[in-house]
Amino acid sequence: MTLSACDDKAKVDISKQMGGDPLLPQARNFLVPPMQVPDGVGWKDKQAPQVAAGLGIERIASGLLHPRQLYVLPNQDVLVAESNGPGQEPITTPKQLVAGIVKNRSGKGAKGGNRITLLRRKPGAAGEWEKHVLLEHLQSPFGMQLVGDTLYVANTTNIMKYRYTPGQTSITEPGEELTDLPDTVNHHWTKALLASPDGKKLYVGIGSNSNITENGLDVEYRRAAILEVDIATGGSRVFASGIRNPTGLQWEPQSGKLWAIANERDEIGADLVPDYLTSVQEKGFYGWPYSYYGQHVDQRVLPQRPAMVKKAIKPDYALGSHVAALGLLFYTGTGLPQQYRGGAFVSEHGSWDRSPLSGYQVVYVAFENGMPKGAAQPVVTGFHSADEKSLYGAPVGLAQDADGALLIADDVGNTVWRVTAKR
Repeated sequence: MTLSACDDKAKVDISKQMGGDPLLPQARNFLVPPMQVPDGVGWKDKQAPQVAAGLGIERIASGLLHPRQLYVLPNQDVLVAESNGPGQEPITTPKQLVAGIVKNRSGKGAKGGNRITLLRRKPGAAGEWEKHVLLEHLQSPFGMQLVGDTLYVANTTNIMKYRYTPGQTSITEPGEELTDLPDTVNHHWTKALLASPDGKKLYVGIGSNSNITENGLDVEYRRAAILEVDIATGGSRVFASGIRNPTGLQWEPQSGKLWAIANERDEIGADLVPDYLTSVQEKGFYGWPYSYYGQHVDQRVLPQRPAMVKKAIKPDYALGSHVAALGLLFYTGTGLPQQYRGGAFVSEHGSWDRSPLSGYQVVYVAFENGMPKGAAQPVVTGFHSADEKSLYGAPVGLAQDADGALLIADDVGNTVWRVTAKR
């Protein structure tokens, strides 16, 4: 009843909320924010997302348990983190109760596998790749990085390290904890992970424990931040802060700078706030919770902190409100057509906080001289029905394989897709 009674359609063309200077309308307040929720139905046999002209798509793995993140090993085996939140956040408000129902209805609340599955391409064979369980009994794993002969896995609770031998399909050793990670409430549970080019540091995306600190500031310690972890000692520091939910980290190839995607705050309207793609400055502060998209003050946050707002850095590139960007890949291959080279792919998981729906696609953002240029272009679409009532899948993690194909983890469809140049 709450969902159907609310009518707050988006008024701003989402194309006007892309780029370096997005249109930001006046904020609104709601007792219960409006929502639009498609029913998660999954994919039928031979059904697949739609791709832009000149591209083809194939299913390389199905029947997975909520695949969230992908990582390609040097021998071209593909790791899939099958995971969902640990479900430890207490329900203390009507909004949280409604949100839980909404999540389950959409298919986004499905149980995760708490494991890492290895996909291996069968030489000369078409169809789905071999599947092997590499690691299991994990705690909501997300980020994965291989440094030398050590595989690092970011659980929601810690970073674990495992000895890795090229070609192995199962790791049975217990592993060793490198460092713990912020682990209270876990409102945002994913821990993105990226190794430095010299293999000495790990960068970890830590989401906030609330929308705008409604759970108190104590549980936000070292959250809404990117941490830098020293691989030799496990010691860490806050590299950048004020980023509400940094779900993807990558090195931009031309400039060598760290870039991130972030999910911004909710509940102030269908047209606020745009999620974003940005370079990340060391010791930079990006506004959360006191302001959004630079120095636009969020009046709901108490106490107000004008001095912090003055420090807030405006993100480089807006992706649109409530697209829920969860995957980032700077494409360095040559397998895809020329128009997809040198820029970034972003997966948009989609959100129930906007009507009509936004996100639920993979887009491409062109780069020039190390910076985004032009509007984001849809590349992989068709994850929901035309009437927006049924949800077939939702893209999350992205990776690039040896042939330069784009790999997409789809957690609602429990599938991994492979996008190639059309033959």
